[in-house]
Amino acid sequence: MLAVYGTERDHLFEHPKECSAATIKAAVWLDLVEPTDVEEAAVEAALGIDIPTRGELAEIEASSRLYQDDGAAFMTANLIRRGDDDRPESSPVTFIIKDRQLVTIRYHHPQAFPVYVKQAMKPQTTAMSGWGVLISLIEAVVDRGADHLERVSAIVDETSKKVFDTSFLRPQKSLRRKKPKNLEELLGKVGEEGDFTSKMRESLVSLARMTAFMQAVIDQMKVSKEVRENKARIKVVQRDIQSLSEHAGYLTGKISFLLDAVLGMISIEQNGIIKIFSIASVVFLPPTLVASLYGMNFKAMPELDWAYGYPFAILIMILSAIVPLWYFRHKGWL
Repeated sequence: MLAVYGTERDHLFEHPKECSAATIKAAVWLDLVEPTDVEEAAVEAALGIDIPTRGELAEIEASSRLYQDDGAAFMTANLIRRGDDDRPESSPVTFIIKDRQLVTIRYHHPQAFPVYVKQAMKPQTTAMSGWGVLISLIEAVVDRGADHLERVSAIVDETSKKVFDTSFLRPQKSLRRKKPKNLEELLGKVGEEGDFTSKMRESLVSLARMTAFMQAVIDQMKVSKEVRENKARIKVVQRDIQSLSEHAGYLTGKISFLLDAVLGMISIEQNGIIKIFSIASVVFLPPTLVASLYGMNFKAMPELDWAYGYPFAILIMILSAIVPLWYFRHKGWL
């Protein structure tokens, strides 16, 4: 799909789906979303550039992601979004600047794009050139990244409370005891947020490299009011990306700590179950020994003709089971 945006009275407006080559040449922003060959050819003919293929977008080396060719600057960064199942999705998005036109190529739908388009439909105080739209898009992406990290932080705090909640171990006034925590569910939640945070850090690193390249490209341009404004905005974006990267690093450490804590509690639960079986085997071992002794079929056994032999054997077995239980409780093992 090709979305063509022009400017009017300091705000964006979208051209109809079917527009002429002249309209494409005059547009300020061309947004290619899962483009067809026809749409790519139309943009290439209008701007005189070679649109990168999907395979080229996925290359990770810096020389393939940040370069200048045919008088245009090509910049690729990984942008993240939460999918329909709330799982993180990361995919490269390419930004191409030539003269005063911006071209974006993407194969997924980061939420920052429709958010920015909605805002840009209103009058803007910044220049609505290709560079202005690009920097505004990056600002929207960074703002969206901050929202994502805030959500991760809230989920991590909530999970932390559940992990270290010991209220279900305290005596309850009511007869019903509080249900123990589901450690498997908490482990899955911690792992999911850890995966999201790692993808977010990867996205922020790619954005930091991209903004540094943008800064270098703008430094080559003639000094003007718009150029000075763009340089100042890029510096602000770089500071925001740096602060978000530091916060993502903090969250990564906290998630790692939570992961270790949940795994430790799972081990404690497993040890508790093994302890119960160990105590049960020790408790039933003496009665089993007594029953084995009196289950032997030797001819010369004094208790065979004793009238109180059966209740005596039962009493010994009960006592031999009670004594270990009392000892374990006395030691605090049970």
